[in-house]
This record gives sequence, C-alpha cells and structure tokens, in this order.
Amino acid sequence: MSTTTTNPGIEDPTGLRAVPRRSLGQQILSAGTILALLALVVFFFAMRPDVFLTFTNVRNILYQVSILAIIAVAQTVVMVVGDFDLSVAATSSLAGSVAGALLTGGSSVPVAILTALAVGLGIGLINGVLVAYLNLSAFVATLASMTSIIGGAYLVTEGTTLFNFPPAFTELGQGRLLAIPMPVYFATLIALAAWAVLRFTTLGRSWYAIGGNVEVARLSGISVRRSRLLAFTVAGLVAATGGVLLAARLGSASAVQGSDNLMFSVAAVFLGMTVIRSGAANLGGTIIGVAIIGVMSNGLNILGVNSYVQQVVTGIIIIAAVTLSSLKTRGR
Repeated sequence: MSTTTTNPGIEDPTGLRAVPRRSLGQQILSAGTILALLALVVFFFAMRPDVFLTFTNVRNILYQVSILAIIAVAQTVVMVVGDFDLSVAATSSLAGSVAGALLTGGSSVPVAILTALAVGLGIGLINGVLVAYLNLSAFVATLASMTSIIGGAYLVTEGTTLFNFPPAFTELGQGRLLAIPMPVYFATLIALAAWAVLRFTTLGRSWYAIGGNVEVARLSGISVRRSRLLAFTVAGLVAATGGVLLAARLGSASAVQGSDNLMFSVAAVFLGMTVIRSGAANLGGTIIGVAIIGVMSNGLNILGVNSYVQQVVTGIIIIAAVTLSSLKTRGR
C-alpha cells in the first residue's frame, strides 16, 4: 500500500499546481477593512439618512480628507520600503509656513510655492541620507528631524499665525471645479501618480523588493541606499505639497497646522496593510484607510460626538489595524 503526498508549490503529474486554500477566517480578515468602511457608511446613513449621503456631505468628506490623503501617500512610499517617517506632518507645516511667510513678505505665488516645495525636498533628502547612508534608525532620524522642523516652523512664523494671502494662492485650496474642491483633484492626481510609480516602474518594484527583504534586494542588484534615499525624498516633496495646499485651503499658516495628520496618516497606512494578503503597505489600501478615517470623523461630527472621543476612537483603530496586519503576516 502506498501513500501519495502532494507538496504545495510542486507541480504534480497532471501539470496542475497545488494551491493551499484560504480558510474562511483568512478571507474575512482580508476583507475586514473594506467591510468596516461599508459598515461605517451604513451605520451613519441609518443614523442620519437626511444628511450623511447627500452630495454636499460626500463632497465635504472628500474635501476634509484631501490633505490627509496626500500626507498618507508620503507615508506609504516610505513604509513600502520598510521604513517610517515621523516628520511628514511637520514637513507639511513648515512648507505651508514658508509659503505663507514669503507671500506676506511680498513674494509672488510661484516663488512662494516652489520655495516651499524645495524645503520639503531638502528635508526628505536629509532624512534619506541619515537613514540610507548613515544607517540611523528611521524612527530615531525622523523623530529628530521632526523636532528640528517644528522649531524651524516656529522661527519662520515667529510663533504667530500668518494670513492675508493673495487670492491666486487661496484659490488653490478654496476654489472649485465642477462643484468639487480643488484639493480633491490635487490629491487624486498625486495618488494616481504615486500608484503608477509603485505599480509600473522599476523604482517602485525596487521599493517593494527592499521592503520585502533588504538582503535579497541587494543580492538582486538593487541599489538599496539610493532607492531608500529616493523614497524619503519623494515623501518630503509630497508632504510639502500637502502643506502648501493646507495653507491655501485655510487661508493661514502656522507651525502646528495639520499636526494631527501624522497620527491619521499612520492609521491610514496600517489600515491599508490589512487589505492585501501580504500585509504590506500599499497605496490602494491606504486610500481605503483614509476613507475610513474621513467617514468616521464626519459621521461622529454629524452625531455631535466631541473631538476628544474621536481621538480615542482613532487610537483604537490604529491598535486594531496593527493587530490585523500582524495576524495576516503570521498567516502567510
């Protein structure tokens, strides 16, 4: 009597490959984030059907999360490589402050915007050098840079709130095209551009390879240091773009503007990591995470829940997302 054993991953005589089936629990886990988004939409619609899914409110949600989506894109790029950037929100604040200071000082709108973007690019470059070439921990390096950046923003604004910007600048954040706010278009374009880079370019594939296994990526001929440097540089530029648009949207700039976006961007990326089977950072999942945060915040505001409770809920969401991501990684 003989026993035949099928080895997963080895072709059998029929030419078919044995693929291990996923359990019901694993399938639910993979769809959990999307189901959570749908559940939130259904819940808030049931609570306030007269308000929640109206065109005006959906537009408000998109408007509210547009800047967060841009910051989350920056965070995603770095986390795809397997690193972490605590300075993205501070970089956006400094960029907005630089643009605001130049505008109130009489500079033209293009000069103010380009200078602010250059500041973000420079910060990302410095972070990349510290992490990729000086081998500092990304957490420690970006924590230190975050502290310095916040100090720099206070110096630029002199500890005050800057305002009275020219209409040509505020139009970028407050204008509308076909009844949709301009920041929504900018966020969409940035997200699509980042997705295209991650999905279709050699650089994007290099970032994913490094995030998967640094040593294997190095042995495959990928320039790990240069790729990590580029990831942080891109993140700095994208974060600065978000800061400029936030200043334009609010019509003001300060050193602490958008500081909550660090926490929310991390939550969005971790939520997105639960969407795909590998449990890796991915842009599509991040956008779903941003949508969850936006729907939750908007719904709680409609129901009259105060902001302190919202912070508690956000913390719980981060813990749940990290736990789910860890469970998916163990289940691979």
